[in-house]
Amino acid sequence: MQNDASDPERSFDELSRAALTRRGFIQTAVATIGGLATPLGGAEAAPARPANATPAAAAAVPVLLRINGREHRLNLEPRVTLLDALREVVGLTGAKKGCDRGQCGACTVLVEGRRINACLTLAIMHEGQEVTTIEGLGQQGALHPLQAAFIERDAFQCGYCTPGQICSAAGLLNEAAANAASAVTKDVRQIPIALDAQEIRERMSGNLCRCGAYPNIVAAVQDVASVKR
Repeated sequence: MQNDASDPERSFDELSRAALTRRGFIQTAVATIGGLATPLGGAEAAPARPANATPAAAAAVPVLLRINGREHRLNLEPRVTLLDALREVVGLTGAKKGCDRGQCGACTVLVEGRRINACLTLAIMHEGQEVTTIEGLGQQGALHPLQAAFIERDAFQCGYCTPGQICSAAGLLNEAAANAASAVTKDVRQIPIALDAQEIRERMSGNLCRCGAYPNIVAAVQDVASVKR
């Protein structure tokens, strides 16, 4: 049948059917999209945990640490850092908590003779290993040569970073004794590696001192390095 635009009644009926068809299509599409947003299987979404909620603690596990020559059998939650185990559980507060992100070096201790940021490692990862803190390097009246050199050179001001600086320097001397090159070693074939001021500054760069005692720290490390070689 030919459409006759001149017939007002017929045109109104056709427009109404067309509008109903478009409305139905849109309603069907919206319903379909809504259905896809529903979790599969019709399961309800789990309620979101509040942002400030504390995760449930895991069961403590036994951990054996050899700290400054003594065995310590501890029961620790697996996520406890070595720094927190030393300070909060064992009671050795020489290693300091500074940035707690491994950037300042205040928490430096030695594990099996190698320096490490205790805030970046878990205590459970060092089962049976030897951990040396500043308390284990020297004793009252029998200071470690580095401790004596730091005093002699006045290589500290507030002292907060000093335990980490001294432990790091002890690790530095061990690395140099093993002929481990650094980023500024001029000739890696030269043995032993010369511990000049540039080498010491580079190797101590992971330990920050807000007081700016760097020149005296370098001088103290050089004093001990020159005696050991």
